Amino acid sequence: MTDAAELLSRTKELLAAHPPATTDRTDFLTARFDAGLAWVHYPKGLGGLDAPRTLQAVVDAELTAAGAPDNDPRRIGIGLGMAAPTILTYGSEEVKQRFLRPLWVGEEVWCQLFSEPGAGSDLAALGTRAVRDGGDWVLNGQKVWTSSAHVSRWAILIARTDPDLPKHRGITYFICDMSDPGVEVRPLRQITGEAEFNEVFLTDVRIPDAHRLGEVGEGWKVAQTTLMNERVSIGGSRIPREGGMIGPIARTWRERPELRTHDLHQRLLTLWVDAEVARLAGERLRQQLAAGQPGPEGSGMKLAFARLNQEISGLEVELHGEEGLLYDDWTMRRPELVDFTGRDAGYRYLRSKGNSIEGGTSEVLLNIVAERVLGLPSEPRNDKDVAWKDLTR
Repeated sequence: MTDAAELLSRTKELLAAHPPATTDRTDFLTARFDAGLAWVHYPKGLGGLDAPRTLQAVVDAELTAAGAPDNDPRRIGIGLGMAAPTILTYGSEEVKQRFLRPLWVGEEVWCQLFSEPGAGSDLAALGTRAVRDGGDWVLNGQKVWTSSAHVSRWAILIARTDPDLPKHRGITYFICDMSDPGVEVRPLRQITGEAEFNEVFLTDVRIPDAHRLGEVGEGWKVAQTTLMNERVSIGGSRIPREGGMIGPIARTWRERPELRTHDLHQRLLTLWVDAEVARLAGERLRQQLAAGQPGPEGSGMKLAFARLNQEISGLEVELHGEEGLLYDDWTMRRPELVDFTGRDAGYRYLRSKGNSIEGGTSEVLLNIVAERVLGLPSEPRNDKDVAWKDLTR
């Protein structure tokens, strides 16, 4: 079993062989991956050392102290938090070897082709079709709300392969090449003025069967791995005290005493405590992850994340008074990363409105918590045994 002392020794060896000050950033990250120090809990040869997940902090602390570059996790968050754990669980050895290193190093950005215009909250109702043609699958359909599709090289995708089966059982999971000429990405301008989201049209896109994850017809099962990891990556990311949305408003409170009122003080204290409770709960969730796969608890964390972001950003705009009505720039941009907390108070207020939609709507997550955490009865369904093609749409 790899222990903290061995990981620290390996990290020092990496820094000695590849000094961060004189080594190209990509070269350093590649060397780190090959040394098994990328994600230490992954298998040997795939960026890890089969070490306990909790020991990643030993490596990260040593590298940060040495000024080593990171892999810009905000830019490649979908690949790190969603694609990678799914590939690790369901990909062939060839698929793991092909995709995991450029994904972690940041040479290839990933996006997620799940939601559709008629299949958002009810994702299993999706209609994008995949038809087998020899060694390939031919896909036609439309996806929507796809973050970073305009800068992505690869996508994780679910499509319907058998319309004669009930909706959850006729789905298969694929890796899609976003550079295929049959893939068209169109921007979706958001309330912030930016277009980090996109709609994606698929026209006769050919995907080799080797890029299928899991068995044919078991895409919903595979997708659950992605979705559970997605909610943990959104709601349970590691942040310091006063990190995230609570940080800017706390700084403004300390630096601008003329804005303070007793009522705002009481509300800020309540939200500060809530944010700290959520942060510590996220730390506990990550410790649970060290023992296995993420469970439905991640849905609870994502719920708290959305609620807190919206309440904190609303209070921040109110604290700024008339200044809170200002907005810095409505220019149409297509950013390379998703930034929940950047720019000014107005941006944070508007961007947080999407937090209760993306990564699973709050309404759907409430159902998951009710049924899978609290053990309450499931909602009645009249489509459980009905073929997808016979559903009313």
